[in-house]
Amino acid sequence: MFAHQTRSLLGAGRNFRVSVPIRSLSTPTQPTAPATTPETVSQPTPTPVAPVAEAASTPETPKTPEVPEQPLETRVKEWSERLGALGSETRLPRSVQAIYMRPLRRKAEYGLPVCDLQLRSYSVENVEFFADFAIRAAYYLNLPVSGPVPLPRIVERWTVPRSNFVHKKSQENFERITLRRLVQIKDGNPKAVQAWLAFLRKHAFYGVGMKANVWEHDSLDVGKSMDESVAEIEKSLAPKLAQFGQRKDNSLGQSIFDTLDSDRFAERKNL
Repeated sequence: MFAHQTRSLLGAGRNFRVSVPIRSLSTPTQPTAPATTPETVSQPTPTPVAPVAEAASTPETPKTPEVPEQPLETRVKEWSERLGALGSETRLPRSVQAIYMRPLRRKAEYGLPVCDLQLRSYSVENVEFFADFAIRAAYYLNLPVSGPVPLPRIVERWTVPRSNFVHKKSQENFERITLRRLVQIKDGNPKAVQAWLAFLRKHAFYGVGMKANVWEHDSLDVGKSMDESVAEIEKSLAPKLAQFGQRKDNSLGQSIFDTLDSDRFAERKNL
């Protein structure tokens, strides 16, 4: 009947037809069509009654779900930045701060050498790391230490023929360089030095060899102390000297003096 939809407005003396725009729901992004001017039909002037108009209901546009923002990748801070932040906000323990500083040392009073520790390795990093570890361990054992002192390198070379017969002139050279460092302990207690060496042997680093020369100092009356200890030494060696020259599976259990005093050897003595 009409080309557009109409709605009846009740409450008026006459019927009015008003066009209402309709929005398609197929695409939510489609723009709303412009509203057209309502067309009225010319009629005689009705009795003045307040017209009632209904608001045109338009469908709500569906809301797209909000996508949570992905956090940005955090940059890994350098050690200098971490230590700077910790130093400004909190204080690290003394033992942790000492790791990033030069090793502490104790001053020698008399300067008497007690132990010379020589470290050997084929790698510079390994020997330097273990030398630093040994110096730090000596500080906590109250041992004055000096070093590490670089010693002359040991260079070894070999020449090996690659083949034989007519290819004998084709040879290959090999070289091995041994790096050495010297750590010296002065004015140390012998028991503390032994504990220090035992600690280093327990926590030995791979690729690093150790060689220690230990000196013990005694008083000037060492001769008297040695004479007093002779009796104890003879008493401790008596059981071992009694079985001297005999087999371990000897069932008789006699000493060498009992064997010489036996009848078998007494006849030989009289001859």
